[in-house]
Amino acid sequence: MKRIFILIVYVLFLNSPCVFSQETQNYKNDLRTLFLNNQAIIYEINLRTFNANDANNNDIIDFDDENERKGTFLNAISRLDELKEFNINTLHVLPITKTGKIKSLGTAGSLYALLSFGELNPQLSYSNDQDTIKKEAKKFIEECHKRNIRVIVDLPSCGAYDYFLTNPNLFIKDQNLLSVTPLDWVDVRLFKTRDKNGKIFEDLYKEHIKFIDLMLELNVDGIRADVATIKPYLFWKNLIDYTKSKDNEFLFLAEASDSWNKPPSDYAPFTNYYNLLKAGFDGYYGSFFNLKSFKNVSDFEKLISFNRKLFKKFNDQKSVIGCFSTHDELSPILIGGKNFSILTMWLNATLNINPYFVDGIYGADNYIYKFSNKKINQTFTDNEIAYVHEGKFDIFNFSRKPKNNDIYLINAFKKALDFRVKNQEIINNGKFSILKTSNKNVFAYEITYNKQKIVVIFNNNYDIQLKNIIVYTNFDNLQLIQSLNSNQALGKNKIILDLQPAEIQVYGENL
Repeated sequence: MKRIFILIVYVLFLNSPCVFSQETQNYKNDLRTLFLNNQAIIYEINLRTFNANDANNNDIIDFDDENERKGTFLNAISRLDELKEFNINTLHVLPITKTGKIKSLGTAGSLYALLSFGELNPQLSYSNDQDTIKKEAKKFIEECHKRNIRVIVDLPSCGAYDYFLTNPNLFIKDQNLLSVTPLDWVDVRLFKTRDKNGKIFEDLYKEHIKFIDLMLELNVDGIRADVATIKPYLFWKNLIDYTKSKDNEFLFLAEASDSWNKPPSDYAPFTNYYNLLKAGFDGYYGSFFNLKSFKNVSDFEKLISFNRKLFKKFNDQKSVIGCFSTHDELSPILIGGKNFSILTMWLNATLNINPYFVDGIYGADNYIYKFSNKKINQTFTDNEIAYVHEGKFDIFNFSRKPKNNDIYLINAFKKALDFRVKNQEIINNGKFSILKTSNKNVFAYEITYNKQKIVVIFNNNYDIQLKNIIVYTNFDNLQLIQSLNSNQALGKNKIILDLQPAEIQVYGENL
């Protein structure tokens, strides 16, 4: 009865003539400009879990308990002010399209097992009515825009097995006329992107147009193309040109890295990061997630200089995100504890990139779930096992809301992003230089602009404390902004300091 009452209230609310305010009508997409100026502060969310309520704390939503609820477009709205407080101005929303249920991973179906390019996921609504869910999606995006939060929606790269069964013409087939599974992605199948003459496969291209038209109808500000590398250059160029003819500020972000050099299947094409940018993508992931494997400061220096040189090769502006952590990566807590979480916060805050964070970053969430890979009584797929990627953001089940209640990390997150916003001009326009240190595990850099300076020093060893480290830099009046209460002393043209494992220290001059 309680759920029926809530549904009635939602439907009345959505059909009210006051749903779309004058403020929203005047909203104008500016995401591409924001992104290209490295001013997009991006937060990745899964609407299915973003504001879920797991009342009995077993980490999964029990639908026979009226006190528990899944995440939806509408209940997500109540968390937007929370994100606004942290200066988040862009959401990366994981796929909101219909998901497959056959040969499924998990009990809800992977968000990336696409079942339809033109239909929204009914799991994100109290109703299965597509007209109603569309209104709910518009309401969520409207509320984001009211707060100057832009919205990027994820475009899955592959189709669900269910989709293959109903539309086999859209998919690649092997020599035995069977669908093709890329790598170990057993719940999805590869789309056919070229016809027998090697030209763009029009049937699939038209399905992508459906997706773009739906996003434009919902007033979405951009897309993130999942595994963008497995579609041809011309496919993307045509799609991007089509979209930007309707909204030139619509952002295209490619999931691609300079460290990727082959497709996930021999049957898939491969378009590298450079050609994706050439095709019209505004930005890509880069390789910041490789930080944990860097052996010395030269590896870090190469990463930074690579992107600076890369973007100069294009006539139009390009940029990159700080993907130190994504839903495909292990939780920062598992990599290096809270120190590493804070490290990624401040690298995002001080580098000339678009900061990027995953839901749970300020809650010390390790993404370890009590139900992990166990049989579940309630399933909405053909799989009764709650499959998860251990230590990674769950995209397969109706799992709990990511943890967001660690006061220590909440304060650290706010401090880092407040610093970013306050010093945006220095970070964007200043001269970036790598500093010499006395230890190969200590990375340091400075940014100078109009007699102002930011100095960043961090220990890229996540297990060992380092003492009496020397960092060489010229300064007049450096002030400590961020540290973990480790010892530091400012000498002539150098800083002498101790660093805990994964500790980052930040200094400022004339800020």
